[in-house]
Amino acid sequence: MTDVLIVGGGIGGLALAQGLRKHGITVAVYERDRRRDDRVDRYRLAINPAGSRSLRACLPDRHWRAFTDTAGRPGGGFGFLGADLRPLVLVEDAVMHPDSPDPAERAYPVDRATLRGVLLDGLDDAVHYGKAFDRYELTADGRPTAHFADGTSATGDVLVGADGINSRVRAQYLPSATQRDAGAVGVGLKLPLNDDTRAWLPARLTEGMNLVLTGAPHFLFTSVFERQTSVGDDYLLCAFVGRNDVFPSRPERLDGPRLKAYVAELITGWHPALRRLIDECPPDEVSAFPFQASDRLAPWAPSRVTVLGDAVHGMPPAGGNGANTALRDAALLTRQLFRADGGHLPLLEAIGDYETEMREYGFQAVELAMRTLRQGMMSNPVNVGLTRGWFSLCTIAPPLRRMTFGASWAKISAPRHWERAATG
Repeated sequence: MTDVLIVGGGIGGLALAQGLRKHGITVAVYERDRRRDDRVDRYRLAINPAGSRSLRACLPDRHWRAFTDTAGRPGGGFGFLGADLRPLVLVEDAVMHPDSPDPAERAYPVDRATLRGVLLDGLDDAVHYGKAFDRYELTADGRPTAHFADGTSATGDVLVGADGINSRVRAQYLPSATQRDAGAVGVGLKLPLNDDTRAWLPARLTEGMNLVLTGAPHFLFTSVFERQTSVGDDYLLCAFVGRNDVFPSRPERLDGPRLKAYVAELITGWHPALRRLIDECPPDEVSAFPFQASDRLAPWAPSRVTVLGDAVHGMPPAGGNGANTALRDAALLTRQLFRADGGHLPLLEAIGDYETEMREYGFQAVELAMRTLRQGMMSNPVNVGLTRGWFSLCTIAPPLRRMTFGASWAKISAPRHWERAATG
């Protein structure tokens, strides 16, 4: 029987824990937060078919139903808008993610805190809080022992670092791994969606996802989260993203009111509703995040220590693939550890195969996120003009729209060979 230690109780680590427990593998999660409700950050995630497929593979039936029941209302498409909010092109949902009769092959808008609650359900005895990871050591037989800042330790057969882009597990396991400044900062804002705000918000901003492009080195992304059954906590998530030199030094140290004032100054001349949107976002829902991206790693020899999610292939949120890629990691690592636990593969071979496959799709996602980020901040007048012209052609010609936008979304979420084998 394999014992797995997971450092980090985020989306990827918890999905792995659910998947392993579903397959009868003993698991323990060590989370630095002191309490379950310390993470109260609520924002919208776009779960694509790769993420849905992975959740279905990891979750017991009851949890999968809870996921689909608590997902937001789908629909609304993706709008590319000018600063005056006139559409440059609108991409239909059917182009982004064609409808499927299989719920595990669909896209879902979800609230991050709600999803985390689904993933935590049933793991009370497995998640240990207040456990800041310090280091690991290997026993004489190669088993990892994790040491925590409070002086405690735990030994298992496998140690998984799921502790984010500043992973301490990765720092020890893969000391040559590096992250780079992605060249941009994101300011997250959230506006409650209620009768009062809907009364003045332009209709396009109250549905789907939108990208406001201006030909400046910054852009605004918006996405709606509406529950299937209203409980009064729907919201419009906004992310103002700009090149580093657009912001003052250390913008993450600015409080909500100062960040709002700074963004408002940068969007002078945009549609008045966008300025009002910034003004009316509660200051305690505003924060800045410098973006980072992991550098592609050369292959390494597998061991009883491994990593998943942002701990190995961290990426800026442009394109919305970070959580989906972490979920894919969780599903694949679950599959491999289950095969090893059942005697179908030697343990190190199972982990090595996971790491080989994960490096391929994980760093493809990093590269896509970086391309998407650069395109959003594009400010060269010639390139901006060409892009707007192409958008106009896409508006006129649906096949061109499908070719331009559908391929990117489809490629990143298409089933990998092992996912097809699992459902074939």
